Amino acid sequence: MLLNRNKFGGFRPAKILKLDKMDAPATSDICIINGNSHPDLANLIASRLGVNNGGCSVYHKTNRETMVEIGDSVRGKDIYIIQTGTKDVNNNIMELLIMAYACKTSSANSIVGVIPYLPYSKQCKMRKRGCIVSKLLARMMCTSGLTHIITMDLHQKEIQGFFDCPVDNLRASPFLLQYIQECIPDYRNSVIVARNPGSAKKATSYAERLRLGIAVIHGEQKESETDEVDGRNSPPLLPKSRTMDVSGGVPVHPAKEKPPINVVGDVGGRIAIMVDDLIDDVQSFVAAAEVLKERGAYKIYVMATHGLLSQDAPRLIEDSPIDEVVVTNTVPHEIQKMQCHKIKTVDISILLAEAIRRIHNKESMSYLFKNVTLED
Repeated sequence: MLLNRNKFGGFRPAKILKLDKMDAPATSDICIINGNSHPDLANLIASRLGVNNGGCSVYHKTNRETMVEIGDSVRGKDIYIIQTGTKDVNNNIMELLIMAYACKTSSANSIVGVIPYLPYSKQCKMRKRGCIVSKLLARMMCTSGLTHIITMDLHQKEIQGFFDCPVDNLRASPFLLQYIQECIPDYRNSVIVARNPGSAKKATSYAERLRLGIAVIHGEQKESETDEVDGRNSPPLLPKSRTMDVSGGVPVHPAKEKPPINVVGDVGGRIAIMVDDLIDDVQSFVAAAEVLKERGAYKIYVMATHGLLSQDAPRLIEDSPIDEVVVTNTVPHEIQKMQCHKIKTVDISILLAEAIRRIHNKESMSYLFKNVTLED
């Protein structure tokens, strides 16, 4: 202990100087951890931020239960959990929930879920006796301790309303637009193609930014939703009231008939670029590419944000008229790339890293949404 002589000849302890917050050495209170879904993307984001990937071990016991062990202290820190949706979707979700809850019970300051591809985002509408699974998933995430969500190109933007915490829905279209301008020769002779009328808004957004024309494929058969023989088709009782006296009871909604496939727009002698938010089962894309080839398109590209590429997608793409499939690295697809040379990847880790940096420094996120419209 330091001692100072006082005026009476004795000694008293010296005053210990207290450092102010601004004078204290700067310590980073940001922590990046990840599950097993996409460790490569997590390492890219951590390297761009100049931080080390936190020591988090996620593994499965012999009975397939998920175990999470966080090696470093997270008390008072801002935690960013990087976990995306892959083919092993249910394990991905449980890993995310357990990691978030482990950080919550370890007194983390904030827990931000960086989920480039949000699982179950296609199940965002009520279907017969089913449920809205994405709403259930949103409540589970918020209950587990997530205080903020960063995702990319949601299947439906309204999914943000299911969460009780802020959601930043980033866009990958600037990266794909840059790829078109720099990597597709003679892209001025291109036409943006909507694979079905539902994706016409996204195709229009791309076409307006590139100053190109648009074409829409009409007549594609949608996923069948046939009713099972379980009583749903049993006719109702005939109404007895005169005001409801309709011949034959309640009229049955007429079934849709598949119209002949047609391309609305000129694609002859031009490059056709199909755009979508997700490529999972590629059979519909292959069928659309065959129609475009018949109509005279001499090159066909497919652009999407999330490339799940399930089942035998690489083989189907390899044998199809499609020249290139361009996706981002929101979902790992290295095995599919080894099976098919037509699959190309665009790195979007810089966008996620910038979003994390701005949230951590409490900066505005508006720059990342500059010129973004409702159609994007």
